[in-house]
Amino acid sequence: MDTPLSTIAVVGLGTMGTGIAEVLALAGREVIGIDISEAAARQAVTSLEASTARAVGRGRITEQERADALARFRTYDTVQAAAGAELVIEVVPETYEIKQQVFRELDAVVSPTAILATGTNALSVTRLAAESQHPERVLGLHFFNPAPAMKLVEVVSSVLTAPPAVETVTRLARELGKEPVAVGDRPGFVADGLLFGYLNQAAAMYEANYASREDIDAAMTLGCGLPMGPLALLDLIGIDTARTVLEAMYSASHDRLHAPAPVLGQLSEAGLTGRKAGRGFYTYDAPGGQSVVPDALTPSPEAAAGTGREIASVGVAGSGTMASGIAEVFAKAGYTVVLAARGQEKADLAKARIAKSLERSVSKGRLTAEARDETLARITAAGSLDAFAEVDLAVEAVAEDLEIKQQLFATLDKVCRSGAVLATTTSSLPVIAIARATGRPEDVIGMHFFNPAPAMKLVEVVRTVLTADDVHATVRGICTKIRKHPVDCGDRAGFIVNALLFPYLNNAIKMVEEHYASLDDIDAAMKLGGGYPMGPFELLDVVGLDVSLAIEKVLHKEFRDPGLAPAPLLEHLVAAGCLGRKTGRGFREYARR
Repeated sequence: MDTPLSTIAVVGLGTMGTGIAEVLALAGREVIGIDISEAAARQAVTSLEASTARAVGRGRITEQERADALARFRTYDTVQAAAGAELVIEVVPETYEIKQQVFRELDAVVSPTAILATGTNALSVTRLAAESQHPERVLGLHFFNPAPAMKLVEVVSSVLTAPPAVETVTRLARELGKEPVAVGDRPGFVADGLLFGYLNQAAAMYEANYASREDIDAAMTLGCGLPMGPLALLDLIGIDTARTVLEAMYSASHDRLHAPAPVLGQLSEAGLTGRKAGRGFYTYDAPGGQSVVPDALTPSPEAAAGTGREIASVGVAGSGTMASGIAEVFAKAGYTVVLAARGQEKADLAKARIAKSLERSVSKGRLTAEARDETLARITAAGSLDAFAEVDLAVEAVAEDLEIKQQLFATLDKVCRSGAVLATTTSSLPVIAIARATGRPEDVIGMHFFNPAPAMKLVEVVRTVLTADDVHATVRGICTKIRKHPVDCGDRAGFIVNALLFPYLNNAIKMVEEHYASLDDIDAAMKLGGGYPMGPFELLDVVGLDVSLAIEKVLHKEFRDPGLAPAPLLEHLVAAGCLGRKTGRGFREYARR
């Protein structure tokens, strides 16, 4: 099996098969494209001609390189054409029956030393290998879509796979300019194993009418820096495909988080499978189209608007990074701001932190010196909440402790004028429990900013069952005025972002606990395969393992789902004082500053 793999067959010339063929041809391999559909084969040639022409136009390859690559790609309608291939990659529909038939046919055609690879992302490689006369040469080679652009390739070994086959294919992946990650055989492998659980929870959140599709997608793109929202991504992947992957994952894990949300089945059965059908969670301009068009569920600007209260002055309670960041945001937007802390010294230090932040913006050319001075002049540092007597909006940004927040709101109830809006920035506590500490719960709402507040565009607007309509309208309106994007959600643990993000992080920890993959491989898989700005363990160490554990516990307590129970490894690290970057050690070790 120690071969240069100069001739490679690709069985199945859909979008993924064609993309893999392009990668191989451009890398100098002779590519045998096989599909029983002549139309699919013609489309593959057309697609390859178009994509390589674009590459020439963008200066990525020369005209000669394009001509050579096209000459290396030939198409056939039978697996007999794979007889001389040293590696065969099947990318046929995601069913055992079809894939097993392909492997049986290949066994009768190819050399005993040829390597057979399945492109599955949901089915058992071991089960497919067992159908082969030579199971030791069968492995998984999972490219990501679009194959020419995505760097990640998961190399999947079964218990039957011979190590030399894995080494040969891993070397090929590197020669193709990809980043191979070695994983074991379980549904979803690393990237999809983590990704599809998250997508499933987003679909369930939408199905429960907890938040709109637009708000769920905006929350995850703006709050987590993801390239695409989960529901839009499901439409891109194909809702039927996602359901198949989740069914395979659930059959192996029996974890309720992997049980496909009913809405996925309903949409699939109706033929509303996403972009390819022209309609899924969203409606598109045509089958296969990329442009979303308005439909009956598209919110109108008028529906989101409402009559709110007049806000001219804002009080921000707290002296930490979040409080000073929020105060900076409001002051930049032209509001008079009172920044109150426990004592004048702490308040002055918080204002000094804002001054440094503004100075950095001036040095980077993002702010003029005049705007800096005007912004600072709008902020008054106060050592007591008594300074909130005349503010129109009071925003609490103190420690994430229910008792502390309740005490603060009881004080705000006494200090703030009648009609003032009272907002909490909690990320995990029940807003209603905070509101009930006042005698006017109708004036209380959640306004969850993300850190760092001056840079992050998202604000989760959390209304309780008692929040007044005009209070909700006020906060949505003010978010727009301070150039933030508001998303509506109910008063439920985790709101949108944390409710979707932390189960994903928890599942990544469980993968390490089970010795399925390393920290580095999991982080690489999610960055390269999912487009995440940070891998899960990088993010956990930045957020803080103690903070992460607290949020996991809140989610588990609220939803009572065993799959949400905090991973024991996370609890052990927190108990050991390994809290992430702030302590110098979490999942990784960091240099002390």
